[in-house]
Amino acid sequence: MLENVEVLYHSSLRIDKGKVIYVDPFKIEGNYSDADIIFITHDHYDHYSEEDIEVIRKSDTIIIAPESLRDRILKSGFEEDYIIIVEPNRTYNIDDITFETVPAYNISKAFHPKSNKWVGYIIEIKGIRYYIAGDTDKTEENSKVECDIAFVPVGGTYTMDSKEAAELVNEIRPKIAIPIHYGSIVGTKQDAIDFVERLNSTIRGEILLN
Repeated sequence: MLENVEVLYHSSLRIDKGKVIYVDPFKIEGNYSDADIIFITHDHYDHYSEEDIEVIRKSDTIIIAPESLRDRILKSGFEEDYIIIVEPNRTYNIDDITFETVPAYNISKAFHPKSNKWVGYIIEIKGIRYYIAGDTDKTEENSKVECDIAFVPVGGTYTMDSKEAAELVNEIRPKIAIPIHYGSIVGTKQDAIDFVERLNSTIRGEILLN
């Protein structure tokens, strides 16, 4: 299930399963120009980076993002036909891919208010459900997620820490759990290790970001 699935940097993912999908591209090394679809969870600089979008996009790249980014995406050169603006708690279809939006927000911190309507995504490709949590705490909504593979932030400060992330994953019980959002801006490799060690034995923890 993890073939052609990469954590590139921080929370930046690349999934190549027939279509090339990026989530929150950031600090991309090289000029890929291969993105079929780009998913953006919210508008903080380490998740929405126009510089990095520019090096992965091509003429027909589709970008998917919350309402708060509509104007900036238009100004960056994307045409309306290639922009999908999303709201939390919705299901969408694009080509042969179905995806759902899960609210992503902080419970007791002010960095990611629920009122901003920022999101995580459940992307279903060929029957596999990939949950990318976005910058969030453990919430009522994401505790109900059903997925095969979960990418969750573990760095703390702005999101869940390793203990909270493991509690969420142990509750939703994916087959595989992958820690992200550590190693540069916040959090360390040890947070990823601690996260994996806290997982129930039925869940396979994989560290893809070194």
